[in-house]
Amino acid sequence: MGSYAEKVMEDLKARYSYQPEFLQAVQEVLQSLQPILDTCKKYEEYKIVDRIVEPERTISFRVEWVDDKGQIQVNRGYRIQFNSAIGPYKGGLRLHPSVNMSILKFLGFEQIFKNSLTSLPIGGAKGGSDFDPKGKSDNEVMRFCQAFMNELFRHIGATIDVPAGDIGTGGREIGFLYGQFKKLTRSYEGVLTGKNLLFGGSLARTEATGYGAVYFAESMLADRKESLEGKVCTVSGAGNVATYCCEKLHAVGAKPVTVTDSRGMIYDPAGINVSILKQVKEVERASLTRYKELVPSAEYTAVKDYPDGMHKVWTVPCYAAFPCATQNELNAKDAEVLLKNGCKCVTEGANMPSTLDAVHAFVKAKIAYGPAKAANAGGVATSQLEMEQNAGMQSWTFDEVDGKLKKIMQNIFKNASSTAEEFGQKGNLVAGANIAGFRKVADAMIAQGVC
Repeated sequence: MGSYAEKVMEDLKARYSYQPEFLQAVQEVLQSLQPILDTCKKYEEYKIVDRIVEPERTISFRVEWVDDKGQIQVNRGYRIQFNSAIGPYKGGLRLHPSVNMSILKFLGFEQIFKNSLTSLPIGGAKGGSDFDPKGKSDNEVMRFCQAFMNELFRHIGATIDVPAGDIGTGGREIGFLYGQFKKLTRSYEGVLTGKNLLFGGSLARTEATGYGAVYFAESMLADRKESLEGKVCTVSGAGNVATYCCEKLHAVGAKPVTVTDSRGMIYDPAGINVSILKQVKEVERASLTRYKELVPSAEYTAVKDYPDGMHKVWTVPCYAAFPCATQNELNAKDAEVLLKNGCKCVTEGANMPSTLDAVHAFVKAKIAYGPAKAANAGGVATSQLEMEQNAGMQSWTFDEVDGKLKKIMQNIFKNASSTAEEFGQKGNLVAGANIAGFRKVADAMIAQGVC
């Protein structure tokens, strides 16, 4: 980093030493921005980096609800409205016990650049709660969502802030949140995305992040005159992103052989059976041990049996890896083993799934590496397409939305690739994505003045 970026980073470390994920996300971006900061001194003159690393608004609140036993429960709710320079705030709501200010600030910060890369008019935000929907009844989830929306509704709107789903927030939760918003505001508007098709949802939204990651991988490989057809792929996660990543990999002729959840990993050498995976995770909401029961030929490894300091899924030899679970799930040791085993492509379906050391290893090895803010932008891009449909009171076909999604992902790759080359770092999509995403937002901030 140069002196300007380094000073901002040191100030952040002093101020937010207790927010490691946020500091990691900022450091990853600032390390890439030096070429443009050296070339365009206006960004330092207008203190853009100082401004862009601070949220425009941070909202926290108490969420109190009653469980099925009649006991009062208390959770913490948040919304980080990070940057609205190019459009209304847009970003998911995460429901998971790990949620805290550091997690949400890192996610919101990433969202700024991810949304910018889509070329769609949406700003960056993130929110959620430390509530855990796992093991809760539908009624308990409903009561929590209603209590959460009782506060959140004051801060969102179709042209202000449009939340979406994330880890722990699927169609069920979005439905409960939307119902309460409608009751409180007496308005029927596209204030949430990922909605049910019965009330304004978009076809292909469920599939978008997983499909988009595969489209991005195809773009990277096509640029190298390679493809996924016939290739073995490893996928982490077993939620929405991983499931539909596996589905699209099958569709393009690849063979995904792994999925994971918080308890363990499935290795299915015949290829993950997506129908069974959906039954286990979307219908039964069960552990992957259930997949093993339904597919006896598959191998199951519990987390307690993982190699020390590593994640078992990344020890499986593959041509392409798709980390689709959560942040920092792929570390330097994992990266070393992936590269040693001949992995030629890593495409991030989750948010910041690779540690900084792992990122550096992939960039140094010059493999096809798609960073999260570029490769997993398909979900938020399709959310904006849902907003567009809601605003026009229309509904597009699955093929129409999927076609737009594929084109958006191809354009994100072209933008990141050409920007990397423009700044003398050909093939480095980390630098290309960060610089391209930053430049659009920074120029908009300058044009709008200090406000």
